[in-house]
This record gives sequence, C-alpha cells and structure tokens, in this order.
Amino acid sequence: MENLLDIEEIKKIIPHRFPFLLVDRVTEINGTESIKGYKNISFNEPVFQGHFPQQAVFPGVMIVEAMAQLGAVMMLRTIPEDKRMAYFAGIERAKFKKLVVPGDRLDLEVKVIRARGTFVKMEGQAFVDGKLAASATISSMLAG
Repeated sequence: MENLLDIEEIKKIIPHRFPFLLVDRVTEINGTESIKGYKNISFNEPVFQGHFPQQAVFPGVMIVEAMAQLGAVMMLRTIPEDKRMAYFAGIERAKFKKLVVPGDRLDLEVKVIRARGTFVKMEGQAFVDGKLAASATISSMLAG
C-alpha cells in the first residue's frame, strides 16, 4: 500500500476541476488493484441549487462519477502525464441504497475486476458512516 494523496496531488493526475472534481483525498492505494478515498459533501456544492432546493440530496450520478474519478486516479497515476485521460465506457448495476446529504463524508472504494490493454472494469462502492450508499460496475477506456 502506498501513501495517501491530497487534493493537489489528485489534480496532477486527473484533469477534473471545480465544480466537477469529486475526490478530496486518497487514503489508500494498492497498486492498480484497489483504491480508497473520500469526498466531503458540503452544502456549498453548486449541484444543491437545483437538486433539490427543498431537501438537498447529492445526485446518484455524481456518486458514480466520484467512484469513476477515484478509479481513474489509481489507473492514471502510473501513465505519463501527456497521455493521462480516461473515459467512461459503461456503467452497470448501479444501485443507490442511502441518501447522501450535506455534512456527509462519502467514503469511496474501487477495485479492479478486469484490466486488458486500455480497457478497465472496476467495482465501486460508496459509504456514509459505514453504511453502503451506492455501488456500480464502471468500465473505462484509458487514452494513449
């Protein structure tokens, strides 16, 4: 396992920026096999202006994107900087079990199921207070 990455180190690996950078910290990396990190959910997130004004709920699609970004950090950190890019190739079996609201810390875990060439299939899970909030199988294509 390797040292954790803070937001500045994450920004060196993936191209996402505010308001769409959805990983605040990486807490654990196990080579290109698995990674853990988190996203702090703040009421100041721009998405809460419209989702939903009467009761702020972090959108499921953003949770899946956060898992995908964490997986991209794991896969892209070993690729030369000028070739770092990952694209969604598929999302399967997305399930949402718990509402994610401002004040929550969204703990993310991503494990590689299969990696072949530039194609990577990962299983992602998101937790709040130790309870499963969402899960999905994410496929990505690495550029290069």
